[in-house]
Amino acid sequence: MGRVDFGGITREVQLDFVPEVEVGEYVIVHVGFALSRLDAEEAARTLELLKEMGALEESEFRSPESEERS
Repeated sequence: MGRVDFGGITREVQLDFVPEVEVGEYVIVHVGFALSRLDAEEAARTLELLKEMGALEESEFRSPESEERS
């Protein structure tokens, strides 16, 4: 298990598919699993593409606990 931070939201994720990942590296996460490691340049490009697609709505990354407090 590891913790990832995305825009200030921290989540626990399974690292079974990327056992070589180290603190400070970037990963693609889906349904609680880190699927692949990215270098910083690739991570920046991916983030920009997701923003352009409108796929980064703030509500998608809020924790269920913060939803209850809203």
